[in-house]
Amino acid sequence: SLRAAIGIVPQDTVLFNHTIGYNIEYARPGATQTEVEEAARMANIHDFIEALPQGYETTVGERGLKLSGGEKQRIAIARAILKNPPIMIFDEATSSLDSAAEKVINDSLQEITTQHTTLVIAHRLSTIADAYEILVMEQGRIIERGSHTELLERGATYANMWKLQQQENSE
Repeated sequence: SLRAAIGIVPQDTVLFNHTIGYNIEYARPGATQTEVEEAARMANIHDFIEALPQGYETTVGERGLKLSGGEKQRIAIARAILKNPPIMIFDEATSSLDSAAEKVINDSLQEITTQHTTLVIAHRLSTIADAYEILVMEQGRIIERGSHTELLERGATYANMWKLQQQENSE
């Protein structure tokens, strides 16, 4: 089915009022604990989970309220990794993470996404700089497309946004 072929990590992740392990395993019921933990490692959340008194058996609360936005996003990323679908969609999936955590996760996702069709929706351009093809949209229309390097060389909208974000990061 189409739903089985797609893994989605939304910006605002919803978790079930159940354990962390259950929330990750939900992507693939019957997955082993080792598989769940490996997905959590790749999403840079395993060490955090292990440090909790109840580890993977920790209840997250209604909609994951006991966790920060970044922790919820990393659990959602682990869920998508465990599902291992042919198509992955990341909708601002690292927006609640600090730069260091984002880099670790992006490195893991680089390895994973080479074997999948991946759509990444991002406002933070560093998230998509390594993409095969970038589409720049404005008011629902594609106004530019190309690789990061090609778009920078054109010096248009993408290049201007990149320069602005680089200036903001250096301040």
